[in-house]
Amino acid sequence: MRRGHRLDASLVIAGVRLEDEGRYRCELINGIEDESVALTLRLEGVVFPYQPSRGRYQFNYYEAKQACEEQGGRLATYAQLYQAWTEGLDWCNAGWLLEGSVHYPVLTARAPCGGHGRPGIRSYGPRDRKRDRYDAFCFTSTQAGHVFFVPGRLTLSEAQAACRRRGAVVAKVGHLYAAWKFSGLDQCDGGWLADGSVRFPITTPRPRCGGLPDPGVRSFGFPQPQRASYGTYCYSE
Repeated sequence: MRRGHRLDASLVIAGVRLEDEGRYRCELINGIEDESVALTLRLEGVVFPYQPSRGRYQFNYYEAKQACEEQGGRLATYAQLYQAWTEGLDWCNAGWLLEGSVHYPVLTARAPCGGHGRPGIRSYGPRDRKRDRYDAFCFTSTQAGHVFFVPGRLTLSEAQAACRRRGAVVAKVGHLYAAWKFSGLDQCDGGWLADGSVRFPITTPRPRCGGLPDPGVRSFGFPQPQRASYGTYCYSE
């Protein structure tokens, strides 16, 4: 372990997972001498709001946690939501965070979103994890695989078959957000995702492509799965 001097050592974390973010303490003992250092591991990622096909405010805390994990992420922390707010996240629905509190980020203060006060992170504080129901704010980071679009007018089951033929699976919501954030995926076509929603990622906003001035992942909601109107986004390791 010795390198430049007798107390020199390195801590290497391989195969980092989303839940590995946090504070670490590394202690080196060399005979009667010891040295310790604390460090914080922060993952670069993207926060995305999530609600199920049933509509808004359906999750208790544990259901929100499970939903984020099923979509290739985990519940975001307050620090991650705050970072996303500084990067432009503006969302008017309250959602669970990992700490068990409920918040929502507002860039443009308006009456339906907590009134006309100052922009910021609105807080409902800690809530009852079993009884209270809100949306979820999920966090994901870079993925090992890649996301690609398959065009067509497909039902959800046809989309699943199309991805399988290509050695892939239908992408999760977290996969699509990660591809948009880290790979610059830009596709002006709605596509099925694994949860039955239809979305598309835009890095360069333009007319007739979502109608919004900022980059982001646009959503068509949850169409009927038998509706053959969309392509699909596939995920391959």
